[in-house]
Amino acid sequence: MRIVIAPDKFKGSLTASAVIRHLAAGIRSVDTGIQVIGVPVADGGEGTLDAALARGYTGRTIPVTGPTGQTLDADFAVHGTTAVIEMAAASGLAVLPGGVPDARRATSRGTGELVREALDLGCIDIILAIGGSASTDGGAGLLSALGARFTDADGAVLPDGGAALARLAHADLSALDPRLRAARLTLASDVDNPLLGPEGAARVFAPQKGATAADVDTLEHALVTFARVLTDTIGPEADSGTRAPGAGAAGGVGYAATTVLGAHRQPGIEVVMDLTGLPELIAGADLVVTGEGSLDEQSLRGKAPLGVGRAAREAGVPVIAVCGRTTLTERQLRQAGFDAVFALTDYEPDVAVCIRDAGILLERIGALIPPRLAGISAAAAATPAATAASGRGRPTSRRRTSRP
Repeated sequence: MRIVIAPDKFKGSLTASAVIRHLAAGIRSVDTGIQVIGVPVADGGEGTLDAALARGYTGRTIPVTGPTGQTLDADFAVHGTTAVIEMAAASGLAVLPGGVPDARRATSRGTGELVREALDLGCIDIILAIGGSASTDGGAGLLSALGARFTDADGAVLPDGGAALARLAHADLSALDPRLRAARLTLASDVDNPLLGPEGAARVFAPQKGATAADVDTLEHALVTFARVLTDTIGPEADSGTRAPGAGAAGGVGYAATTVLGAHRQPGIEVVMDLTGLPELIAGADLVVTGEGSLDEQSLRGKAPLGVGRAAREAGVPVIAVCGRTTLTERQLRQAGFDAVFALTDYEPDVAVCIRDAGILLERIGALIPPRLAGISAAAAATPAATAASGRGRPTSRRRTSRP
């Protein structure tokens, strides 16, 4: 029997690799003969680098400009001529000094420095996972690190940060690293917001990065100015690019990367599944187990468990989800295609305990998976027309709790 475990992280509790380790221990406590294949996945944000490293990529670390200008060591991964870069490692909320945000001055420069290092190593395929960013600078920092110059009306180079773009008068892209023309840049992102307006980078995401209402107005005006100057510089495609799905991702890095660098945007889970070879590993498996910390409405919009579940169903393999908690109804879970769902909060209602003892709870759940698979297989044999969406045998209690 072969079980593929392919979860995302349990945010604030366990990495995807730790989730795999604990579930596998539980499964093997029941049957040591079961072959367990663990594949950490992500939806294109934090965790993408771990997925690459688990696949055999080589980790590298270099000093870069952090989100508020301090120098920090940032990791990325390389295999042959392919690099995997996680924006969160260089320009993310998680690496802010002391965790203190600076919505007006935060920059994406460090991410551009990682891209430049990848080019120095001869990489021509660059995967950029852009979740978890701390900046709302339209990607100006990213472009600056790659050779662009942004100046005010007096010709002075602007300081980093989104707010400074309100003074932008000229954009000089002539010195952009020429190696970019031969490189293929893929943005791993599920965010489909435009750059500007009520659903744009500043209005929707900047408050999550510490922006006040006044900061949001400043950043929105700055991004409007940035787009206008780029339109004057490279043409109307820079204007239409502001309305493209995903332009507002990562504070506008989606806009700069696609409009200026010609990057291709792809759903994060698709990028990660290609990166890890997950579809090939699923083929011929007896069961797939996926999950994340919170299985909720956001999950239905293309998060990792839904992508993994879709790949399993296409291969005709039953799929079970394991999560910290779920707010989805039985009907939603069935429509998502899960044969069964295990939530930590079904076994421990105290969320603080779920966070603290997630590993122990996952091992307990892991021990329940082999007999559940036997039940799913028996039901499928008895009713061949039934699809992998029965949800039978799943714990019936449902507690509405905060995210573990």
